[in-house]
Amino acid sequence: MSEKYIARSTGVAARMLDGEMIVMNVADSSLYTLNEQATAIWQAADGVTPLREIVGRVICREFEVDPETAYRDAERMVADLAAHGVLLVSEAPIG
Repeated sequence: MSEKYIARSTGVAARMLDGEMIVMNVADSSLYTLNEQATAIWQAADGVTPLREIVGRVICREFEVDPETAYRDAERMVADLAAHGVLLVSEAPIG
């Protein structure tokens, strides 16, 4: 199983508003509102910490969810945000 590394795209602007992260893709002005779990992943997306470690260290502890379910959900969310240019995903550390 290959690792996934995630980083925030440089082509976005983000702001925390009432406990939710609001992210705008500057290329097309698309807005995304991230829920608590997605916000936690967004904030931990440093490009060098594997997604599985982020899920285990942050999501499973804060939201009391089992690791496999949390990881599957995180993969879907990351893939969706990557498809919209909000996150970068790689099999090697980014940056």
